[in-house]
Amino acid sequence: MDNETEALKKAQVVEARARNISHNVRCTECGSQSIEDSQADIAVLLRKLIRDEIRSGKSDKDIYKKLEEDFGETVLYTPRFDKQTAALWLSPVLVAGAAVGISLYQKHRQKTNVHIMALNLVRGVPLTPKEKEMMLDLLTPPPTPPLLRRKWWSQ
Repeated sequence: MDNETEALKKAQVVEARARNISHNVRCTECGSQSIEDSQADIAVLLRKLIRDEIRSGKSDKDIYKKLEEDFGETVLYTPRFDKQTAALWLSPVLVAGAAVGISLYQKHRQKTNVHIMALNLVRGVPLTPKEKEMMLDLLTPPPTPPLLRRKWWSQ
């Protein structure tokens, strides 16, 4: 009885590991399905190969490596991070950073352009010193309150 229970537990572990690996391997015939979900002949053979490799004592890493060597990197759903895939992995961060930078620059430029244009117009007009002082006070942009500086994302 104890031997049967141990054999059953071992079979369950093998099955669980095989299913986990199969969910992370793309079917080479279907392309859009994992070999766990696919009913293609190659998927059935790969599932059997994975179970045989597990029973022979290989680790998950070794099995992934063997599949990658035999079928190429595209067989795995999670490509590794290396020089060739660095641009793919980092591109969302770079695009988001560029978008934020451009947005902040345009907002700053829009805020200051109106005041600069108005000040340039006033500088060419003959005004009394009192009028110049009043115009500069009116056209100089107000300082941003500290509370708004911290919550720039809410605007």
